[in-house]
Amino acid sequence: MDSTEKLIVCGGCNAKLGPGKLDTILKTIHQEKKADVMVDYETTDDAAIIKINDDTAIIQTIDFFPSMVTDPYLFGQIAATNALSDVWAMGGSVVSALNIVCFPQEMNQDILKNILQGGLEKVTESGGFLAGGHSIQDHRPKYGLSVNGIVDPKKIWRNDTCNLGDDLILTKPLGVGIITSAYSVDQTSEDAFDGAIKSMTTLNKYASEIMRDYPVSACTDITGFGLLGHLNEFLADKYSAVIDSTSLPILPQAYECAGELLVTGGGQRNRKFLDGKINFTFDDLALEEVLFDPQTSGGLLFSIDPKYTEEVLTKLNKLDLKSAKIGSVVEKEDKEIKVI
Repeated sequence: MDSTEKLIVCGGCNAKLGPGKLDTILKTIHQEKKADVMVDYETTDDAAIIKINDDTAIIQTIDFFPSMVTDPYLFGQIAATNALSDVWAMGGSVVSALNIVCFPQEMNQDILKNILQGGLEKVTESGGFLAGGHSIQDHRPKYGLSVNGIVDPKKIWRNDTCNLGDDLILTKPLGVGIITSAYSVDQTSEDAFDGAIKSMTTLNKYASEIMRDYPVSACTDITGFGLLGHLNEFLADKYSAVIDSTSLPILPQAYECAGELLVTGGGQRNRKFLDGKINFTFDDLALEEVLFDPQTSGGLLFSIDPKYTEEVLTKLNKLDLKSAKIGSVVEKEDKEIKVI
């Protein structure tokens, strides 16, 4: 195998186990509660948080997957950007990271070098330090990070603490799963693919830093369960949400590809899990697919009192990737999410 060898497209957050798959297992695994553990897996949040003292808590998270692009360097950048995102979704800052590597013994080592270089550059951009890692042989390359961050225990953003009447804001466009899948079979343009790459390699750090100046009620990052899957967790069975379909930021050509049924297996798993929970008030299968689409290194979804919406959006929209108000939190209804 020569140094020009490319990766097989088979992953990203589309490789994630479907929502609900681990619930039954995790409910059978019990451990004693610890007073210093502020957030754990019971709330399906983005990361664990352990309180150290009144001013500091540790954020601990991990994420890795097989590649969704053929270029090793881009794969490293995307996987690292995705793994680092959980820290910013909790309102924190990155401190350090460790590489997680699965790699075939017989594959050209230059490929691994390029993956690791891409990851290192994103850890450095995050303000963190890459301190080492662990590797094993595997038949297919996989890469990601274990990440540590810090946050003020009084300023944690959780994914299940939205308030009635909050506006919902999304900081990246939807459709990366659809675009990367379509591009892998030559069914979308280079420009569309470049747009997806830009989104997946843009750190959520910059949006998070702006958001910290405002009283964010709840926050999560949009990854393998798609916008609707993560929003369903966000509402925590306490509220419902209304999504304005005309306001959704969508990558160029993603809607058209979805209309041609160039969709993902992960999107279909998300659709199945959310059956009966979504009220689409119109007939538009392509838009439905965009909303179910697994997002690799997606944006932050956060809720905030409407009186701050215009101001925070003005600041967020000075960034390269544009944010949008996509809906609001409403009283609990029969179906968790209504798309109008």
